Amino acid sequence: MKAVILAGGLGTRLQPYTTFLPKPMLPLGEKPLLEHLIDWLRKNRIDSVVLCVSYLRKTIEDYFEDGQRFGVNIEYAVSHKPLATAGQLKTAEEFIDDSFVCVYGDSIFGFSLRNMINQHKKKRSFITMSLYEYKTKLNYGVIETTKNGKVIGWNEKPEITSNINIGCYVMEPQVFALIPKNRPYGMDDVIKKAISRKKAVNSFLTKKGFIDIGDKTSYKKASQHFLEKLGNI
Repeated sequence: MKAVILAGGLGTRLQPYTTFLPKPMLPLGEKPLLEHLIDWLRKNRIDSVVLCVSYLRKTIEDYFEDGQRFGVNIEYAVSHKPLATAGQLKTAEEFIDDSFVCVYGDSIFGFSLRNMINQHKKKRSFITMSLYEYKTKLNYGVIETTKNGKVIGWNEKPEITSNINIGCYVMEPQVFALIPKNRPYGMDDVIKKAISRKKAVNSFLTKKGFIDIGDKTSYKKASQHFLEKLGNI
């Protein structure tokens, strides 16, 4: 099975770090983010990777080359403009002819991808999404009212729990038919379109979590985490 990594984003929320480095190449400990992600895929028995690249792509291509140094085979799907998540994925269509994994190139995962793949096959899913149980506490009192405005309850600063998308999917190759070519298109649009067409979209819930490198605050936190791990070796 192949994995497609979406590694072409501009990383605007991580400026100035991404002025000269694409987001997937930002260092975490002794390795760039993308190398950690490829290591995780390899440990889950994925040895063929398609990198969807665009912004500062030569930095990625020069570092990873054909992937031999990292124990995987790497191919490159190139876009010359921002295409959003699913639009980037569309550029990898020519490389895919069977079930595949798709992951965002700005996160670190620790759950069992093999279990997710096995579930996908067992349920004969069209798309399986990885989800994480996220909890957050509201800073305000939540007031319950009836339709006519009568107050019937007060829940002070409640904890909210939701299952959130963490950017790892197992997909069937027919998903490419849902994505327009050469224009920005979001993965949320693909999922909604698949659901509207009665395709089997299932979820894989993990409690092991993930590290999202979405902005400067999350990157600094992740960097500190990996530096502490190095110090403990």
